[in-house]
Amino acid sequence: MAKSTRRKHSSAFKAKVALAAMAGDKTLAELSQQFEVHPNQITNWKRQLSERAAAVFDGGIATEPPIDVKGMHAKIGQLTLENDFLESALTKVGLLSAKR
Repeated sequence: MAKSTRRKHSSAFKAKVALAAMAGDKTLAELSQQFEVHPNQITNWKRQLSERAAAVFDGGIATEPPIDVKGMHAKIGQLTLENDFLESALTKVGLLSAKR
């Protein structure tokens, strides 16, 4: 017996199914048959949609944390310094060719 893999649904598909469930035109059984998804999964997606619907109007959806540019520049500088040091040390020892 072959082991089936878990299906991964896109967020667009989940939204489409949840909106169809919210519309109430079809029963959960009909929707699960149409979209080939378990009725419990449709119920979960519908609940998630209703809980997070207010965030759409707040503008709080998918906000990424601010990037620490100064920290990144400091890390780049540190790594460049370490690479230069190692390159010069390995060249002096003869393990790295000077043609680089």
